[in-house]
Amino acid sequence: MPVRRFVPIAAVVLVASLAACNPSATKSESDSKPAASASAGTDRDEAGSSAAPGAPAGGNGLSLSEAIAKIPAADEVRDGYKRDSFKHWIDEDGDSCSTRNEVLLAEAGRAPEQGARCALTGGEWRSYYDEVTVTAAGKLDIDHMVPLAEAWDSGASKWDADRRMRYANDLGAERSLVAVTAKTNRSKADKDPSEWMPPAQSAKCTYLADWTATKLRWKLSADERERAALETLAEGCSGTAVKYEAAP
Repeated sequence: MPVRRFVPIAAVVLVASLAACNPSATKSESDSKPAASASAGTDRDEAGSSAAPGAPAGGNGLSLSEAIAKIPAADEVRDGYKRDSFKHWIDEDGDSCSTRNEVLLAEAGRAPEQGARCALTGGEWRSYYDEVTVTAAGKLDIDHMVPLAEAWDSGASKWDADRRMRYANDLGAERSLVAVTAKTNRSKADKDPSEWMPPAQSAKCTYLADWTATKLRWKLSADERERAALETLAEGCSGTAVKYEAAP
């Protein structure tokens, strides 16, 4: 899958309940994304389009509550999980930039300098989990929106190695992977929203939309506790809509 950096299209869109929904609409001050990013779940592969191929029908997509209801229900099973079952941070397009650096380049508010072997210096990023601005790439982690262990529990244990690798390096949707402070990523670890939410209140609805879209994109399930938490948390996000593109 060739990756075209920096020219995203909308795949998960946050909309104000009284405003029209379109990718160029102004985001809510209380639920904003980093300035360098278009919208949650934005596709990194398609250039110049304003809607994601394969997204649910309807101009505004699904409401967050409707999207949550579409996540398949199943018990979680951790048996056999190993992190190295998901080969990640590959250089898919042979440009010397690993998946980690591809995300950093795409999400930079101020672009870093790119040296030999894709070494990055300078630059600026906004971690939407905690509203912290970071000016050194080494202080950022790339978070798998749905952690690898959670994905394993929710269906990825049945995938072959190639599909797990594609999941772990998913550049096809902007919020499958997201650059955040190391502190918040390590606090989150492998927890689902019943156990962890971003510390910034402004991130709440964005994060729920990102999580739900990722689960739907990869056809991952949710257990009863996770679903109950998502439904409860979503009650405060009536103006949030979700679109997603099913993973190939």
